[in-house]
Amino acid sequence: MSGLRVLAAGATEGPLRELVPQFSQASGHAVDVEFGTVGALRDRFAGGERPDVIALSTVVHEALEREGRFVAGSRVEFGRAACGVAVRDGMLMPDISTPEKFKRMLHLAGSVAATDPVQGGSSGIYLAKLFERLGIADEMRGKMVYGRAGRDVGHLVLTGQAEIGITFTSEFIPIEGLRVVGPFPKEYAYENGYGAAIPLGTAVEPAKALLDFLTTPQAKQRFAAFGLE
Repeated sequence: MSGLRVLAAGATEGPLRELVPQFSQASGHAVDVEFGTVGALRDRFAGGERPDVIALSTVVHEALEREGRFVAGSRVEFGRAACGVAVRDGMLMPDISTPEKFKRMLHLAGSVAATDPVQGGSSGIYLAKLFERLGIADEMRGKMVYGRAGRDVGHLVLTGQAEIGITFTSEFIPIEGLRVVGPFPKEYAYENGYGAAIPLGTAVEPAKALLDFLTTPQAKQRFAAFGLE
């Protein structure tokens, strides 16, 4: 049984944890998947690390593809994830349907979990810029509780270390005990496309078999069920 090593952005964790074992069972290829922020994984890859497959945001993939780092024609798309809000089960669901109500939620919240911009979390980087845009960066600074990745944001909310969590909704959906409030109002909406590619100099054939499996209609349905439309 040959093995594959995959580096994958946290926004894809839910569907990949479900789909990859199905691929392994059907194909006989063992697959080891490590999840992290897009920024951290990009830096590791640019620094010379070579997985058999790397799943990142579309914009980062496009930049790396222009540098000629992937097997030609190997890049595929999984779907688009939207940044949104989640709370623990049993908590009052805030209304974030308009810009004013979204900003009011942030004002009333005692603590907010997000991915750490320093760790390369796409949603955390966007959120920091949004706070600046809204003129509330100083107010929010003392409320923020940071996680290394989206799943950490969810667990900070689940364990009561933060009242609300903000990251891609696809990272909240797999965590039992959380309720997704919804995406940001359209005026503040932030979406990222995600997909995967095969780096040069790796095990092309089994990696291609994995990507073919992950882009079947049935797999696309599972990505959509986890918020990657």
